Formats: sequence, structure tokens, C-alpha cells
Amino acid sequence: MMPSHDQILAAVDATWPAAQYLAKGPWTLREGLGGGQRVSAASAFCDVKDADIDMAISGMRDLGQHPLFMIRPQDKELDQLLEKRGFTIKDPVTAHVAPLADLIGDVPTVAVTPSWPPLAVQREIWASTGIGPARIKVMERVQSAKTTHLGRAGDVPAGTAFTGIDSDLAMLHALEVLPEQKRQGVGKHIMTSAANWAAAQGARWLSVLVVNSNASANAFYKNIGMRDAGFGYHYRRAPEVAE
Repeated sequence: MMPSHDQILAAVDATWPAAQYLAKGPWTLREGLGGGQRVSAASAFCDVKDADIDMAISGMRDLGQHPLFMIRPQDKELDQLLEKRGFTIKDPVTAHVAPLADLIGDVPTVAVTPSWPPLAVQREIWASTGIGPARIKVMERVQSAKTTHLGRAGDVPAGTAFTGIDSDLAMLHALEVLPEQKRQGVGKHIMTSAANWAAAQGARWLSVLVVNSNASANAFYKNIGMRDAGFGYHYRRAPEVAE
């Protein structure tokens, strides 16, 4: 059976964790320390009312973060309340998933090298695409099995990704291929390497989250055999004038 929405979201927190999780009223607040939206957004763990939103806003401001909420399929009422307050939608995301049995395969030894911690050249590739030290810190916080994958085109370092595991679900994050090295199979080799590694750790599924606006990435995951998990989420961000 395909992982549930809750399992995928739990794996996201386990494999791309915030620096700190704070319970405040009906909210889970995440302290991101510059690691991006996913580790900085507040989410509700029960039904909320309009008055509860101020509590979350105050908590996020205390952390030095701009108010940002994760809106999952069960958060329709919260979504409407935030819309009335002028919070704007940001970065709708779709979850893709596949059985590892559909993704494992042979990878030329020189094509991909799994390693932890990430090599200097991987950090350079990530930095060139906007994934800096704060997001490397997110990877370092993962407590479960984890690795990175350095992909090459010929002898040239060309791409990298990070994979972590929660129970039997592997999550792949931060897949990046240098623009000049695309269309050489690097991404596909990295995905196969990630699947092989995750299967060796006892996982059964691989999932990845992609913003809907990234048409090429969504097409790539579909083309290698992953499918829409049937849910996604988006963010609601406070208007700048509210700062």
C-alpha cells in the first residue's frame, strides 16, 4: 500500500528537520535558522480558530521569522482564515512516490558515488544553485540513515542529492544538476543510486516533493516511474506590511 499523506509528511520532518519544534497552543512552530520554508513554517495539529492565528504569528516573530504557515489538505478552514488576513499563497508542492522495486537498477560505478558527509565539490554544486550552509545544516540534523549522492558526467562532477529514511520510506531532497551537465542522464543515475541505497537500508518506497511551478522536475519524476501521491501542500505567507 502506498504511504499515506501523514506518513510522507512525517518523513519530511524526519529527513529534513527543523532546528527546533515548539508546541504552542494548537500549533507546531518550526525554527528554521535560514534553512528554508519547509523548516520554518507553522502547522496546526488540531482545528484552529481565527484567534489562534495570532498566537502562531507571535511565536514565529519571537523566533525572528516572518509568519509562514504550511497548508495541508486538511487545513482548508485555516487556508480561508489566512486568505482573509491577506496571507498570500506560496509554492504549492506535489508529492511524488514510487516503490523502490520500480526504481532500482544498475548504475555505472563512476556515475554516482554515495557518501556522507557531503564532499566539498557537492557543497559547491549546491551553493551554485542556492543551497547554502544553512540547508547543509538541515541534512546534518537528520538522525536516521542518510547519505548524499555525487553524480558525474564522464569524469566531471555534475550533480548531487541528499536522501534520508524514515521507517520504510526514503525521501530524496535537494537534487541538483549543473545546467551545463543536464541531458546526460545524471539525474536518472542519481535517482537509481538513491533507490539502490535506500533498498539496502530496508526501505520500500521513495518519495520526493516538487513545487508545481517546476514543470521540468515534475516531468522528470513522472518519466522515471514516480507518480503523484494524490496530495500536496502550499504555504501562506504574511504580507510584508505586517512586519
